[in-house]
Amino acid sequence: MTMWLAYFENAKKRLFDDKKNKETYRSVFQMDYDRIIFSSAFRRLQNKTQVLPFPKSDYVRNRLTHSLETASVGRSIGNIVGEKIVSKYPDLIEKLQIYPTDFGHLVSAACLTHDIGNPPFGHAGEAAISSYFRSKKAKKYLENLTDKQKADLQNFEGNASGLRIISQTLENQSEIKGGLRLTLGTYATFAKYPKESLPNRKAEKRASLKKFGIYQSEIDLFENEIAKVLHLIPQSKDSDKAWKRFPLTFLVEAADDICYHIIDFEDGFNVGFIDFNTLEKAFSELIEWNEQYNKRYQKIISQREKANYLRSLAINQLVQQTAQIFVENEADFLSGKLDKALLDLLPEDQQLKLKKIIDISIDKIYQSDPVLKIEAAGMKVLPDLLDKFVQATLFPKQHKTFYRLLPQEYKNGQSDYEKILNVAMFVSNMTDRQAVELYKNINGIVLAGY
Repeated sequence: MTMWLAYFENAKKRLFDDKKNKETYRSVFQMDYDRIIFSSAFRRLQNKTQVLPFPKSDYVRNRLTHSLETASVGRSIGNIVGEKIVSKYPDLIEKLQIYPTDFGHLVSAACLTHDIGNPPFGHAGEAAISSYFRSKKAKKYLENLTDKQKADLQNFEGNASGLRIISQTLENQSEIKGGLRLTLGTYATFAKYPKESLPNRKAEKRASLKKFGIYQSEIDLFENEIAKVLHLIPQSKDSDKAWKRFPLTFLVEAADDICYHIIDFEDGFNVGFIDFNTLEKAFSELIEWNEQYNKRYQKIISQREKANYLRSLAINQLVQQTAQIFVENEADFLSGKLDKALLDLLPEDQQLKLKKIIDISIDKIYQSDPVLKIEAAGMKVLPDLLDKFVQATLFPKQHKTFYRLLPQEYKNGQSDYEKILNVAMFVSNMTDRQAVELYKNINGIVLAGY
């Protein structure tokens, strides 16, 4: 049995569901995509910051549009790779009914969820939540937690929150376990960092160990229901739990990286932080121009439409290159020997061109006044909400008002860890606007209903 057959042998099974999935006009991975897109957690992304907070321009992306675009790019990369892999290993069709398009559908579904666990205010929100749990104020609340449980909170991670959201059913919502009950293949492809929070293994310079992606609350589920069933390769040491990535996870990462670098840059142009000449030069350098591209480009008049066309060509260039790199190094990705982001394996000149885009983005976009202000707001809003509701969940009799304000689905924890993690998830699941409004209301800045 090839490694591809081993990985895909149980990929179509659903979490906590032994029944065989029936595929009619949709593949099971397309069904996953549909389940995700109709979920409330996915809808909340429409009011979460991608780069620019509370954008006034309709052209600027939020987390929802970013996720949709990433899913589109991921599907393209997956389809290209699927054609090559299935052609090389026809047993995938003959024995498992895995077709080239299944690669695209699977990667696309995982891409759709890749930011579903992100808190308000983007990555600044993760930092704000982490800083609260590292503070002296929070220290007394964490006394009964293990080191790994503390690390979950003190290094709050959107990837781990995402896994919790899509795999766990809160007790008072349903007796059916498994969250969105996606296929095991989608859960594994989603798991960008398939490890627990401790020990920190970032120094090993492996992409899968750069961060962590599984809270203690989901570690047994991931190990027994996903990793073992899909034959993920362990890479544990010092009594921790970690696995090598499901190979298609590298395609999800590539799709996200492409969109992050290219589309954030375009958004910077759309709001006036980057001038057109800078964008035109940066994107043009990434593209392998031909006569057809040139002729069409010359016919476009509007700078915004020119930017759109350049963005599409740049993304297509990177899609083709990353797919080719994966196929050429397929055996090493399968075995886990190669554990690097696909964009880090691009030709050196292409990496330098992308680095220019990143450097300009940092200077002109990520350190712009609106972004810095929302980061500063997040460092005030989120810790305040956490402190009030952590006290309420641990000492409900002394903090009755805040305990009553905590939604019922976040009151089910038995241990201190479960209770505090539920509060962290409550705050993390808010949109930017919800967090700001609740902060204003409970601090008497703006009274509810006025």
